[in-house]
Parts: sequence; C-alpha cells; structure tokens
Amino acid sequence: MSEAFAAVDVIVAKRDGHELSDAHVDWVVDAYTRGAVADEQMSALLMAILLNGMSRREIARWTAAMIASGERMDFSGLGRPTADKHSTGGVGDKITLPLAPLVATFGVAVPQLSGRGLGHTGGTLDKLESIPGWRAALTNEEMLAQLRDVGAVICAAGAGLAPADRKLYALRDVTGTVESIPLIASSIMSKKIAEGTGALVLDVKVGSGAFMKSPESARELAETMVALGRDAGVTTVALLTDMSTPLGLTAGNAVEVAESLEVLAGGGPPDVVELTLALAREMLAAAGRDGEDPATALVDGRAMDTWRRMVAAQGGDPDAALPVARESHPVLAPADGVLVRLDALAVGVAAWRLGAGRTRKEDVVQAGAGLTLHAKPGAVVRSGERLLTLHTDTPERFEAALRDLDGAFLIAPEGSRPALGPLVIDRVG
Repeated sequence: MSEAFAAVDVIVAKRDGHELSDAHVDWVVDAYTRGAVADEQMSALLMAILLNGMSRREIARWTAAMIASGERMDFSGLGRPTADKHSTGGVGDKITLPLAPLVATFGVAVPQLSGRGLGHTGGTLDKLESIPGWRAALTNEEMLAQLRDVGAVICAAGAGLAPADRKLYALRDVTGTVESIPLIASSIMSKKIAEGTGALVLDVKVGSGAFMKSPESARELAETMVALGRDAGVTTVALLTDMSTPLGLTAGNAVEVAESLEVLAGGGPPDVVELTLALAREMLAAAGRDGEDPATALVDGRAMDTWRRMVAAQGGDPDAALPVARESHPVLAPADGVLVRLDALAVGVAAWRLGAGRTRKEDVVQAGAGLTLHAKPGAVVRSGERLLTLHTDTPERFEAALRDLDGAFLIAPEGSRPALGPLVIDRVG
C-alpha cells in the first residue's frame, strides 16, 4: 500500500522543534506497528521527542493512536464500578498484592493488568508466580468471569492491548529514550485506558529507587497522566510517594508475597499498611465508595478471604508453602548507632543480582531470591547485629550483591535523627 507520509518528514518536523499534526501522529504510530516504518526511523523520532518534548495535544493524540492500535476492553456489563492502580515502580513495592483484594471486598471490581520486573524494579507477576500453580495468562473471557465471581484479578495484559506500545517500549529500552515524560505517560495511559477501567489511581514514585528522582519530574509525570486519563473519561488521581527507602522489610518475589500476607492478616510493616490504605481510599472514592473504611477489612479477615479466592481462581494454592532460597548471607551492622539511611536503589540492584529480577525479558527469575531488612531508618542498631539478610539459590551471586550494598546504609551516633519525610508526598488531581 502507498503510505500517507514519508517517515523522514515526520522525523525532521520533530527534530526541528515543530508540533506533529494529528495526521502525522496517527500515521506514524500505525505505520510502525504495521512494520512500514523501520526501527531506525522510529528510534530517530523517539530521540527527537526526548530532546524536544511534546505539547499536551501531541501527547493526547499519541496516546489515542496507541490505544487505536489494538482492542479495548469493556467492563460495563459487570454491574459494579471498576478501579485500577498503577505504580511507576520501586523497590519492595508489593502494594498491588494486598490492595486488589482489599478494594474488591467493598464491591469495586479491580482489573489489575500487571507486568514483570526488569532491572532493579520488581514485577508483580514474578512475585505472584512464586505461589505454586498460579498463572498470569488469562483470556479476556476468563478475566471477566473472575471479576464477576471474585471481584479482583491480577494478570498479564493480553497481546491485543495497545500492541504499538509493546513495540515502542522495547525500542525505547535499547535506544536511550526511556526517560521522556511524554513517552512514559503515553505508554502507561494507553494500556490503562484500553483496559477499560472506570477509575485509575496512579502511584508515582519519587527518590533514589524510583524512575523519577526529583519531586518536580514526578509531579510533571503525574499531572500529564492525570490529564490524559480525564480527557479519556477515566476518573484519574495520582499520589506522589517516597521511594528513597525500600517499602516494607522485603525485596524480592516470594519474600514479598509473604509480607503481603502479613498485611492481609491485619499486621505487616507500617509503611506497607499506610500506603495500601491510602491507595485503597483513593480507589474507593474514585469508584463512588468513599464512605467505606478499608482498614476494617484487613482487621476482620474479609480482604484475606478475597485474596484466597483470587489466587485459587488463577490456579494457585493459597495454602501452599512459599519457596525459600537455598542459601542466605547476613549483612551485619559495623557499629552501634542509629540507621539514618538505607538506599532503595542499592537494595533493588542487590535483589536483582541475587536472581530476583532479570536483565533481559527472557531471563528466568528465582522465586526465593531477594533481601530481608531487619532495620529501617530511625532504628537503633548494635554492632554485629543483622541489618539485612540476602537470599539466593546461587551463592556465587552474593559477592556482586554485597558490592552493590557497599555504602548503601549509614549509621550515625545515637541520638541522630534520619531526615525522613512523609510516605505520601503529594496528591495530584
């Protein structure tokens, strides 16, 4: 077929700082998805976008073009409101696991399409796959049936959802164009809007273990995504949350599932509980259930009941023992004092080195790999006490992980106070 435009004309327009027309955007996204625009041409356009940015109109059109590249799901027949959550990724961020069944307990359907980990940020599907028998791949029909029966599903996005994004995401990863806010926002929101949820709460992480290192860049990303969602008719809000220190006391796969179960049983680390409840309240309010107190369902066991039904519906055994790594290695406090810093990025990279994450999409992760934290900033520690425990099936990985943790924590004299800010920094929307 003859093409409406030449790819080089679109590239040159953005290279020279011009806005792309709606027709340019529609054509180039479709043509790249079809294979009519080559990877090297799209790479040049992505770099031009990274360097010169996009207007609000361009971002909205780019997002719409990616949605139009595939199917859109429809949950209107469920007879209940839908709400979803998306996190921009962090270390120890297991919040989806207790959050989805918690919100579903209050009559809101939660269609949580999640991903796998790459690099230092963990993947929700990798964590859940440590549960014996649990499967991530569901058909649209299975997903709808589970939403009707259980109210919550956490699964992989189907191949028909925003296929343009899947191609663009892989290309951005190898061309140094991941950091563009217009490209990040359109990637996330094209999938979430195509997914068909009525309400969306975004957890935009800020800090060393996050993609966005500064509050300013995180706020810009949050505002861009909230605008895209609202323009598409999705009730959208965002929380900016701290990711300078890992969430909870675990980073990995099975260890994070175990911690999530503690939260669902009414316990768990205070920061994980706090963020789970903050996001649950936002999701319930966005879905029209703002009179409910989600904390009650953690205390009385209803959220745990929903979790068990959700896991079992996807083939998992909620009573099965979780995998445990064959080897462990302690990291001891070198002195008495107060732990004033524990760097999230270093912990995330160490977990990845131990086998909890992957370097390439095709890598296999270890279910038992990761870290357990025995102290968080603000805790008084004693020389020789455990600060961290490393877990892996392959002990030759310990050396590299320990190198990553060198300088990751700071112990100050007793009486010192860590510079701890709030977990929830701001709200957008």
